[in-house]
Amino acid sequence: MNNKKNGNPAVVGLAGFGLTTLLLQFHNIGLMGLGPVVAMGFIFGGLAQMIAGFQEQKMGNNFGYSAFVAYGAFWIGLGIIWLLNHFNIYVSSKTDVGYYLIAWTAYTSILWIASWRVNTAMALTFSTLLIGFILLDLGHFGNPVMNIVAGYELIICAFLAWYMMAGAIINDLAGKTVLSMGKKWVK
Repeated sequence: MNNKKNGNPAVVGLAGFGLTTLLLQFHNIGLMGLGPVVAMGFIFGGLAQMIAGFQEQKMGNNFGYSAFVAYGAFWIGLGIIWLLNHFNIYVSSKTDVGYYLIAWTAYTSILWIASWRVNTAMALTFSTLLIGFILLDLGHFGNPVMNIVAGYELIICAFLAWYMMAGAIINDLAGKTVLSMGKKWVK
C-alpha cells in the first residue's frame, strides 16, 4: 500500500505559464528585448509546462493535462517561429503570426468555458487570457497599439496564474485555505 503524497504538477505549470507570459508582456510593452522570452519560452513556458501537463494526465486531470501540454507547445512553437524569422528561414509575416494567434484564441475559448467549472481564479485567468489573445489578434490584423494594450492586460493574466500557483503551494503547506480560489462559476 502506497500512502506517499504526490506533488501537485500544476504549481510548475502555472509558474512556467505565468513567468513566460509576464516576460513576453514586458517585451510587448517595450521594457525588454526578446532574448529572455525565447529562452523561457523553450524551457519554462514550453518544456516545464509540458512536463507538468503529462504529470496532470497521471493525476487524472484532463483540464490541466490539455492546458499545460497545449500551452507548453504554444511557447515552443512561438519560439521556433521567432528563431526561424531571426535566421531568415521560413519567415512568418505579422499576418502569419496573426493566424497562429487566432487558432490559439479558438482553443483558449474552449478552455475558458471549461474553466467556469473549476473555480473563480481559473475562470478569471482564462478570461484575461482570452481577452489578451483577442487583443493580440486585433493587433496583428489591424491596430498594432492593441499589442501594447494586450501586454498590460496579459500581465494581469500572468499574476492570476501565479496567484493560483501560490494558493496551491501555500494552502498545501498550511493545511488549510489561506488563498481562496473561489467558487465554480457553473456547477
